[in-house]
Amino acid sequence: MGVPRLSAGDPGSYSNPHEAIVQHMDVHYDVDFSRSVLSSVVTLTVYLKSNDTKELILDTRDLHVKKIYSEENKNELEYTLDKPVHTFGSKLTINIPHTTAKRVLITIEYETDPKSTALQWLKPTQTAGKSHPYLFSQCQPDHCRSIIPCQDTPSVKGTYRATVTVPEEFVALMSAVKEKEPSTLPNGKKKFFFNQTVSIPAYLVAIAVGNLESKQLGPRSSVWCEPEILERAAYEFAETEIMLKTAEDICGPYVWKIYDLLVLPPSFPFGGMENPCLTFITPTLLTGDRSMVSVVAHEISHSWTGNLISIKNFEHFWLNEGFTTFIERKINGRLKGEPYRHFCAIGGLKDLRQSIKTLGDKNPYTKLVVDLTGVDPDDAFSTCPYEKGHTFLFYLEELVGGADKFESFLRSYFTQFKNQSVDTDDFKKHFLNYFAAEEKVKTIDWDSWLFTPGMPPYIPEYDTTMQEAVVRLVNIWSKTKTDDELPQSADDFKALIPEQVEEFCALLLEREPLPLDRLKKLDQLYDLSSIKNTEIKFRWLRLCIRSRWEEKIDEALEFATEQGRMKYVRPIFRDLFAWEKSRTKAIKRLREHETSMMHVLVRNLNTDLENTIVVS
Repeated sequence: MGVPRLSAGDPGSYSNPHEAIVQHMDVHYDVDFSRSVLSSVVTLTVYLKSNDTKELILDTRDLHVKKIYSEENKNELEYTLDKPVHTFGSKLTINIPHTTAKRVLITIEYETDPKSTALQWLKPTQTAGKSHPYLFSQCQPDHCRSIIPCQDTPSVKGTYRATVTVPEEFVALMSAVKEKEPSTLPNGKKKFFFNQTVSIPAYLVAIAVGNLESKQLGPRSSVWCEPEILERAAYEFAETEIMLKTAEDICGPYVWKIYDLLVLPPSFPFGGMENPCLTFITPTLLTGDRSMVSVVAHEISHSWTGNLISIKNFEHFWLNEGFTTFIERKINGRLKGEPYRHFCAIGGLKDLRQSIKTLGDKNPYTKLVVDLTGVDPDDAFSTCPYEKGHTFLFYLEELVGGADKFESFLRSYFTQFKNQSVDTDDFKKHFLNYFAAEEKVKTIDWDSWLFTPGMPPYIPEYDTTMQEAVVRLVNIWSKTKTDDELPQSADDFKALIPEQVEEFCALLLEREPLPLDRLKKLDQLYDLSSIKNTEIKFRWLRLCIRSRWEEKIDEALEFATEQGRMKYVRPIFRDLFAWEKSRTKAIKRLREHETSMMHVLVRNLNTDLENTIVVS
């Protein structure tokens, strides 16, 4: 029998916000690198929706609860911690004594587990400086329950205040505004103070501790990272304020006060994470030519889509990522021209086709609105909510008459639902009400877009100006029959911008693998092997593996283990698992490095390996 929905509002959360809702958290962390744990105390401000409410239900995963008591009178409260279910952790039920008060304060003393799924504890050798350990969190989608007993559902939004105590040589950061300067304690430690005054879902709580320094980028922004890469990072992200202002032109005022970036060590599994006030960024973006900073535009866009307006549960994840991808490309379109926006959309559409091919066009996870009953949201993660969602919004923008009309709608949507959590029906109703006078909206096939697996029912006619130069070059290399007809000069290739080179490799990946001798000629002419841009390098190494270039196996393995970004690591390992000559070496490398990888990446890689073995 499968796992049922854990609660009426969220299939992956035990919590009962319809009876008692956590409005604020006061969290105190003492960071213990020697044991890889956070010694913690949290006081929850709980709003009781009825005087008859008898219990508060929280989500936990591998937390070691020591004591629970009423903050007002220090009386201990009875509680039950159930056995874990599936990957969702354990239900914590706290009995609430009868009270006429609308709000109660409940304090929980606990410790995290060294294997907390939200925390990555790095040894000094896994950092840039090699001298200090490092801690960072990743709470999306449902991992906050492994660092705080909380209502771990995006339908619940609240504020938080926090203190973080660390050894004095470290700096602590959180997804909040620094409340005051850190204080030095007599025991050789420092205490940092943070305050998040805008309501957020639990998955946006974030913490990082390391040997960190910062450099100001603009009036609202600084970049944080280890000192060894600070100058590189400051150069790479120097245009952050420009992107932030452009986002405000599209979406409305930025409400979070600061927008800082934290460049994490390489094991961070994503391109970025939109933690409010402190976006987490992968170091794979440090190319030296600012060719990959669109990830920052994406995370900035989340300040409105996901953070200001959140989703009720992860079955509506496309409302976060489809909207964010759409706004990211609008930002880039304004900064680099509308043809560039369309060029990025074409590349995203190709990624969507590849994702659906990998998952299967009947796979229910390729719908925009998915059923996550009994499903860990991490297991349903793919490109689909990003790119299928973007395509839907691009179609809607075309349908209602273009960018001006649709951006006006977006601002009304952000105003209507700010600080709330919504689902797809909320979006649909607001859209139809806003465009009630537009006859064309009656033609929208909502069911096909939202609830049908596979590719979207309609593909916009994108501007192909930037794409055509790439396609011409790809056709020469993939369709020319004799080597005499191949280019003798690299001039056409040198005229491409990095994003077009990335697309050149991506399109070759869609064709039959090039014969190895031809791939080597291509490399000799264009010197792709020397390119440092990770988006290009990732695709180039996949081309090498598909053409069975044995000398590239070790280089591919090195690339897949020197950083932990899932969008790179999983496809590279899948390619290596599928090739008999590289499979044993790939499995050996995975086992050697899995302890330094994030929990979610290891799970997915092992699933990929199992699927490859079954297929072969």
